[in-house]
Amino acid sequence: MSAQEAVAGADGVAELELKPALEAVLMVVDEPATEEHLAKVLDRPRRAVADALRELADEYTVQGRGFELRLVAGGWRFYTRPQYAAAVERFVLDGQQARLTQAALETLAVVAYRQPVSRSRVSAVRGVNCDGVMRTLLQRGLVEEAGAEPETSAILYRTTNYFLERMGLRGLDELPELAPFLPEADAIEAETQEGVPSFDPDAPDAPGYEDADD
Repeated sequence: MSAQEAVAGADGVAELELKPALEAVLMVVDEPATEEHLAKVLDRPRRAVADALRELADEYTVQGRGFELRLVAGGWRFYTRPQYAAAVERFVLDGQQARLTQAALETLAVVAYRQPVSRSRVSAVRGVNCDGVMRTLLQRGLVEEAGAEPETSAILYRTTNYFLERMGLRGLDELPELAPFLPEADAIEAETQEGVPSFDPDAPDAPGYEDADD
C-alpha cells in the first residue's frame, strides 16, 4: 500500500456516505467544483459522484428547497433558487446597489461576443473610450487578458469562468443570439483610426472620463 493510499484509508473519507459528503464540501467552495476534483477528494469513482450530484439536484427541486445545485462553468455549486433571489439581495446589499453600470454592461457584452478582443476594438464598437470600464471589469474578475494581437501587439481580452458563473451559463455557446446585432469593429475602426485614443482612466480630466465608471 502506498503512502497516499494509507492516508486516504486513515482519514476515512472513502467510508463516508457520498451525498452528505458532497453537500458538506459544496457548502464551502467559492467557485464551481468539477466532478473530477470532487471524485479525487472523496476517493470515489467519477461516475458515482456525477450520479449523486444529479440526484441531489433533482431532490432539491422536488422538495422545493430555497437553493439549487447547478452545473455551471464546468463545475457544481449551490445557488439561491431564482424565486428567492429578492430575499437574498435585500440581506446582502441592505439597500445598497452593487450592480454594473450600463457602460460596463455594454462593454462586457462586446467582449463576450467578440472575444478575444482589444480595448481599441471594444471602443470602436461602442463609439466611446472604454479604458476605465475595462479596468473595472478586470478588477471584478469578469474579463482577463488573453495574449496579444499579432498585427498590433495590442492586449486581447476575454471573459472568465467567473463571468459564466455569474451569468449562470455552462459555456459561451449558451449566450443569447445577440452577436449579429453588434457592429463589426473592423469596419468602424477604419473611420475612427483604430478606435478612440487611449487615455489614463485615473485622470479626471481625460477625454471620455465620464464613461470610466463601474
